[in-house]
Amino acid sequence: MEWVGRFNQAMEYIEEHITEETDYEALGRIVCCSAYQFQRMFAFMSDIPLSEYIRRRKMSLAAVDLQRGRRIIDIALKYGYSSPTAFTRAFCTVHGMAPSRAKQEGVMLKTYPPLSFKLVVKGTEELNYRIERRDCFRVAGISRVLARDMEENFKTVPDMWDRAVMDGTIDRMFSIMDREPGGLLGLTACGSREVWKYYIAVPTTRTGHGFEEYTVPSSMWAIFPGEGTNRTLQDLERRVVTEWLPNSGYEYGTAPDVELYIHADPDHAQYEYWLPVTVGKERPI
Repeated sequence: MEWVGRFNQAMEYIEEHITEETDYEALGRIVCCSAYQFQRMFAFMSDIPLSEYIRRRKMSLAAVDLQRGRRIIDIALKYGYSSPTAFTRAFCTVHGMAPSRAKQEGVMLKTYPPLSFKLVVKGTEELNYRIERRDCFRVAGISRVLARDMEENFKTVPDMWDRAVMDGTIDRMFSIMDREPGGLLGLTACGSREVWKYYIAVPTTRTGHGFEEYTVPSSMWAIFPGEGTNRTLQDLERRVVTEWLPNSGYEYGTAPDVELYIHADPDHAQYEYWLPVTVGKERPI
């Protein structure tokens, strides 16, 4: 129930600051995680990116302001848009009409009420996992800086994988892999104080290979095995974050999220999802 309360506090914070620039770090602090982790959990729990949810809320309120006869330019500035043109584009995306038309009496507008979270009974299907502590280890590969808006990253990360496969980068990585954990890694390094980066890499002790290096910090991990396609891996991650983590007694840790591809076949992969965790507060008996 503590997780539900935190997320509802975050929703209240969004409503109280809806006319301001979104402070993702503040939302993360409310839920006791990083800004990246908050956006990721929100998307899993609501099936919509956080940025899109906030856009819909702003446009729902903007429609009310338009019906009350307020000027378009004033409403645009109120909700953080630098110009009436940018506001009009966002308004049309949500309502399917220009703001000027929304001022007319009798037009059909849309509204997206504030989200609230509640406890839902799930988990009839088992999840296998193990808890491991691992020392730091070095990886080498390629990286891309991630946007603070998760919606953009949903497009850039798959493109990064496609290019790495097509240009032979992944084959070159395998040639320098010489230590555990054995396999191709997808690392999301998004701590609050660092530049957010996504890595495609392999564990290695070698140098002089020409790839970018990153040291995965020592951490405790909840490790979930699986097999299937990229889609089934995403489904596994969703279940871990929405079903296992809130009731596990653990908190989201600060180390990177890790996708370990033991057998990297796009149609029938063997993989593990590593969730960094710390021991949470004990629940009252």
